[in-house]
Amino acid sequence: MQVGPTIRNTVTTITRDSHNCWPPLPHKDTKTLPLLSGFIVCNCVAHFAASFPFSFSFSFQGKLCLAAQPTSPPMAASRPNSFVAVPHVLSFFLLIIIIILAALPLPHALASPNGLSEGANLLHSEILKEEAVARLIDLGKVSDTEEYLERTFQSPASVRAGNLIRLWMEDAGLLTWVDQMGNVHGRHEGLNPSEKALLIGSHLDTVIDAGKFDGALGIISAVSALKVLKNRGMLGKLKRPVEVIAFSDEEGVRFQSTFLGSAAIAGVLPVSTLHVHDKSGVTVQGALRNNSIEITEQNLVQLKYDPDSVFGYIEVHIEQGPVLETVGLPLGLVKGIAGQTRLRVTVKGSQGHAGTVPMKMRQDPMAAAAEMIVFMESLCKQPQDYLSYDSQCTASAVQSLAGSLVCTVGEISTWPSASNVIPGQVTFTVDVRAMDDLGREAIIYEMSNRMYHICDKRSVLCVIERKHDANGVACDPELSSKLKSAAYTALKRLSDENPDEVPVLMSGAGHDAMAMSHLTKVAMLFVRCRGGVSHSPAEHVSDDDVWASGMAVLSFLETLL
Repeated sequence: MQVGPTIRNTVTTITRDSHNCWPPLPHKDTKTLPLLSGFIVCNCVAHFAASFPFSFSFSFQGKLCLAAQPTSPPMAASRPNSFVAVPHVLSFFLLIIIIILAALPLPHALASPNGLSEGANLLHSEILKEEAVARLIDLGKVSDTEEYLERTFQSPASVRAGNLIRLWMEDAGLLTWVDQMGNVHGRHEGLNPSEKALLIGSHLDTVIDAGKFDGALGIISAVSALKVLKNRGMLGKLKRPVEVIAFSDEEGVRFQSTFLGSAAIAGVLPVSTLHVHDKSGVTVQGALRNNSIEITEQNLVQLKYDPDSVFGYIEVHIEQGPVLETVGLPLGLVKGIAGQTRLRVTVKGSQGHAGTVPMKMRQDPMAAAAEMIVFMESLCKQPQDYLSYDSQCTASAVQSLAGSLVCTVGEISTWPSASNVIPGQVTFTVDVRAMDDLGREAIIYEMSNRMYHICDKRSVLCVIERKHDANGVACDPELSSKLKSAAYTALKRLSDENPDEVPVLMSGAGHDAMAMSHLTKVAMLFVRCRGGVSHSPAEHVSDDDVWASGMAVLSFLETLL
């Protein structure tokens, strides 16, 4: 009996040629393999019962048939088309097993929501993982310097990156254009062009000496998900238009003004911004003109989207922190983006000789600054120990601060900055971030009062300037719930098991979603990054986490089908 060739023939084709044959199984029928496995079990058992007078014969020569007839061991051995000869009682029992095996569902990893065989193909690893990672690497090579990654607003590398992203958008079946602020758009109208559009975006610019995932991951994961829909023939079945936007500037490196791209779309970019200049004296308007983009104050106002034409905005972004890595999950929902205040503190004292001025007679601005910085750290670690409750600063506001407040001194400088000179002046920055805007104001008020008191005690002059303010942004609950469900679905599809609950985080970093919140409701998804490192060449997202981010966007888009 030649088992091997017969099985191979069966897998290739199973046909029906008589009334007692089983209906033909399609070539890709997912039950074929369980059936064959059951018959192989039958074959193994049949050797123990070859002498019984009755048998069922299973024919596998190009067909799958069942027949009962009296037989004997020699006759069974002589039939060239028979696979096994089994006594009828045992055959009936084994047939029941075969039917059960055939009815078993496929493993979850191979099953789609429609009950179709999914496997690696319908998990779309070739687009959402391999191609997406390759594109991140390619985009990470587009830089204004050879030594490190740098792309600032309307720099040559920024323009090349925009052109590359535009090609990828067109590959996904999107209609593309570049607006008068240098934003790159890719849009598909879906079934109902008059419906409100879903916007998905992130930024294509970088900091100096950047990593390749900040901003770029959000753009590429969205484009990849839409390409999957295109390849499945589903892009035109979206119930509303979908538009991906690669914003021209979020980091604010060149002009020290963040969210140039998204603020223009949201209609909150002051027209005076066009006349802000960089270190070389080139204005924002001039930088655009150098790339053949003409913009006037009137054009800038016209860039604003009509709020009634927008359904909502979602953004995928690397976490830029260690929480997701700590909990061991690739995706997390953002509940809100912290408000931010930046201060510049200048402390002026009495400059003198380090060796001749007695300690008790010094008016040392460095010592005063050090005391102020240490106090700031204590205040921001334990705000409840310093704040008093009133109508403005409530218990709930203070409780919110305990979970979101962060304060940082990022710069400090002295004059004349010599080792043998008591400084005459010390300047340092303070960055305060918190979800609760009133709570953040209470912290700044308390911090300022205590800093002035320290300066008075030490007989030095203190000046505190507010350099930047941005209110916190709460993500939309309904849109966030849908994005969270999409993230959970994505993790379930990729892990072949029920994942843990998608964690909910706050964002201490600013994102384009802050500007877009002035236009429409927003939701954000964070993606795990190694060590929480960002704004660094060491910034890294694993290939599987890139896959998970693309799958989450795809799962969200599938709710629009």
